[in-house]
Amino acid sequence: MVRGRDAFTHSLKALTYRPSGGIVAAPTTSLPERLHGSRNWDYRICWLRDATFTLLALMNNGYFDEAKSWHEWLIRSVAGDPAKIQIMYGLTGERRIDEWQMECLSGFDGARPVRIGNAATQQRQLDIYGEIIDALYQGHRCQVPVDHEGWAMQRKLLEHLEGIWQGPDNGIWEVRNCRRDYTHSKVMVWVAYDRAIRSAIRFGLDGPVERWRAMQKSVKDEVCRKGYDESVGAFTQSFGSKKLDASLLLMPIVGFLPGE
Repeated sequence: MVRGRDAFTHSLKALTYRPSGGIVAAPTTSLPERLHGSRNWDYRICWLRDATFTLLALMNNGYFDEAKSWHEWLIRSVAGDPAKIQIMYGLTGERRIDEWQMECLSGFDGARPVRIGNAATQQRQLDIYGEIIDALYQGHRCQVPVDHEGWAMQRKLLEHLEGIWQGPDNGIWEVRNCRRDYTHSKVMVWVAYDRAIRSAIRFGLDGPVERWRAMQKSVKDEVCRKGYDESVGAFTQSFGSKKLDASLLLMPIVGFLPGE
């Protein structure tokens, strides 16, 4: 019997698709967030964010082949114009993931609707840039070799990010039809530039490090100025909001600010 950490690692490994290297968020669709509610989503898709979290857990437990395979999958999937990067792809890198409802079926305990596909594929979520570049940096620190194609992709993503980071997005919670300046998203923009700088210095890679440092400072200054609410005594979900957000507990973990 597999127990403890091994069971956890094997569960994550089961989300990988060997022929392509893609990693699904979950092997389920239409499980309700709340019984008899309508938030029943299809998670049998490769979210970039979820895949990076899975990879970090796998690499921390010595599974590096999966990281190498996902790296290759990523380069194939996001190839081309960085402006057209998606937050999720199909198992083999499919870009079109239409969402539709299967009216002839009822979900868990009668939950409806049963959804196939996920319309969030068209959302803008700025945090994915930080998660991608952080995952690649962590992989290179371990046993995933740095390659020219992968580094060139990262530089293109950062160049594109420079022009869009100040705009609103749908955020980590994928709020539909409501773009805002989510604080977590901006923090992960900072992470993208931070990890690129680290990669360039640690691995001797060519890149505009001073420009990235200037971008990193600009992002941090804006988050600290607009994301913190004195009356609340905390960073809030979005600029100008007073709502708290659990995702901001990641701020010290990713190195944006010390925990105290």
